Amino acid sequence: MNHAVGIFTDRRSAQAAWDKLRRADFKDENLVMLTPEQSPDQVETIAAEDAEQPGMGKAIGSIAGGAVGLAGGAIVGSLLLPGVGPILAIGLGASVLGLGGAVAGGAAGDLFERMLTHGVPKDEIFLYEDALRKGRSLIIVSSESEERIEQARAIMDQEGAESVDAARKQWWIGLRDAEEAEYDSRDGSFADIEATYRRGFEAALEPQCRGKSWHDAVAILRPRHGALCEQDAFRRGYERGQAYLARWAGPGESRQQH
Repeated sequence: MNHAVGIFTDRRSAQAAWDKLRRADFKDENLVMLTPEQSPDQVETIAAEDAEQPGMGKAIGSIAGGAVGLAGGAIVGSLLLPGVGPILAIGLGASVLGLGGAVAGGAAGDLFERMLTHGVPKDEIFLYEDALRKGRSLIIVSSESEERIEQARAIMDQEGAESVDAARKQWWIGLRDAEEAEYDSRDGSFADIEATYRRGFEAALEPQCRGKSWHDAVAILRPRHGALCEQDAFRRGYERGQAYLARWAGPGESRQQH
């Protein structure tokens, strides 16, 4: 399964992209929107088209904070993201990811873990979390067709979606100065080791490594990162990544997402 992800600065833009995707004949079961929960009136505007059951928008608003399978099959789940609060997962695509009423009030990591089993790259999950913490909305489109995925990306781009690559770049820009100030070494400037340090930092945020000390994680990291694991900059980046994760994690959160 292939995926396209659009990150939107506001829910209105995400809604516009959602509507365009549906008009382009992307099926409901291939779409899911993740968005920070707002008031019922604000949520009411999502996914209201003629093809849906009358009053579905109001129904979505009325259950904000819970999870329910609505008449007509639309799935709404409410998950808890540390540092943000409730996150809504909206659309039939949520059912493809295994989301339903059973995870009402569950950790957002529950959804992200399901996403991993459906082919979403594990090294992107922290970017989705970061976007949601910043109040942004995400649309995830799935398809077996690479051509359709490219079409979905183009549609989301038209509505101002930020790509995952752009989000990754901005995420690191926001952290870099603090990490440079933290780094202290006689082996050279931070710029000299930055790429390796950053690889270690991001490795700490992958689900299978969350909450694991360097000693516990190194056997997991070596098959993927090879000789980088032997470098001090990679290890120090990893440890700083774990510290970053711990700032957001609720009780048990960073320990369980692997």
